[in-house]
Amino acid sequence: MARRIGVSIVIVMLVAIPACTEGVEEPSSTSQSASEATETELELARLRDELTQLRADLVAAQEALAPTESGPTGPYEIELSDYRIEGDLTVRPGDVSFVLDNRGDGAHNLRISGVGTAPDVPAGESITWEVADLAPGEYFVYCALSDHRLRGMSANLVVDAEATPGGHEEETPDYEAMSEAMTASMLAFPAETEGLGNRELTPQIAADGAKEFSLVASVIDWEVAPGQMVKAWAYNGMVPGPLIRVDPGDLVRIRLTNQLPMGTDIHWHAVSVPNEMDGVSPLTQPLVEPGATFTYEFVAGGSAVAMYHAHHHSSVQVPNGLLGAFLIGEVPLPRGRTINGVAIPHDLELVAEIPMVLNDTGEIGLSLNGKSFPATEAYRFEVGDWYLVHYLNQGGQIHPMHQHGYFGLVVAKDGVPLTEPFWADTLAVAPGERYSVLFNVTVPGTWLWHCHIAAHVDSEEGMFGMVTAVIATES
Repeated sequence: MARRIGVSIVIVMLVAIPACTEGVEEPSSTSQSASEATETELELARLRDELTQLRADLVAAQEALAPTESGPTGPYEIELSDYRIEGDLTVRPGDVSFVLDNRGDGAHNLRISGVGTAPDVPAGESITWEVADLAPGEYFVYCALSDHRLRGMSANLVVDAEATPGGHEEETPDYEAMSEAMTASMLAFPAETEGLGNRELTPQIAADGAKEFSLVASVIDWEVAPGQMVKAWAYNGMVPGPLIRVDPGDLVRIRLTNQLPMGTDIHWHAVSVPNEMDGVSPLTQPLVEPGATFTYEFVAGGSAVAMYHAHHHSSVQVPNGLLGAFLIGEVPLPRGRTINGVAIPHDLELVAEIPMVLNDTGEIGLSLNGKSFPATEAYRFEVGDWYLVHYLNQGGQIHPMHQHGYFGLVVAKDGVPLTEPFWADTLAVAPGERYSVLFNVTVPGTWLWHCHIAAHVDSEEGMFGMVTAVIATES
């Protein structure tokens, strides 16, 4: 209150003083002495000086009482979508507040290179993210999830003292260029790339009858899509790692050699093993350090559709490629049954059994068996063929898998045969889950087969990611 009273007094004085000074007149009497005139002029000069000082005091008091900026500047609104970063990309330095609005179909975040990363923003939601002491300059910003950066989800952030919130202009998409890119990407399928993953590994038979497998973990150059090379963490130089297939009752011996820059281990997901073989260092085994080896040994149980993957720092090692499929025996099929009016032949013979590993993060990103469209494998069948697919989700998101042309019969969940198999057009596969689906080729043609989340299969640059096709011909 004292400061406000002081200002009021100053204002009153300022009002009064000009009136006082304006009312002072030069003496009219010709008899006034020169000394009196000089004294009057000095008094006027003194009053003017006081007035000047009072005015300066008033300005200082007003500035002191004026509201001051506190907290971060902003908010600056940034829109995240599949796969673009748009909005207020010129901001003021210092403490900055961002509103991140996710208009995409999946989660996104924002990383400011050299500064930090915002929390993940779920689809359709917004968060406020505050950054402290943001220095002037230009920063590279991008979404740090999956391969979103590779899909074009990046931009430049300018930090400038003259920036003001809002006022950004949205660019009109080049729809003609988008159409041309989509057409070109689809016509490129199936594209050839270096390396094939998920190839079956032939065991060596030991003197005691054990089936022995060797897995070498190392960092390799892996071509995810044409011209898109990444540093993958791989087993035996492939992503996914080699398919391991054994029979119930087999003695299994797997020797892991670590050529990675950090320690590792292997967890046998949904494989029945002794605790000391579960692959969770340091609880069940010592960490397999770089240059070291470790041998896993167990007896295979009943039939299983399982997986294997690194457990040590799995958020780094698995998305980058340390994953694979593990099959024990065969999944029983509902031969001779009629399900929803469809008769399953008594003598049904499979022409193919396809483990399809789903991934969506890390260096590999959105992929089917380690490849992104148009480099994914095309599956060629004849009308009348039956084939069995095992979906194995080793990623971090749910993927609703959908095949055009015909429904699939879901016969097993996590390797366990279903008492009541069911037909499905689209099947949501959550992280860690496995589904076994039986298909019958009934109509010729090229039928797309993909994850039904749009952002996982196409962008402004065309089709990519979790897409392949069945090419069916007349027998």
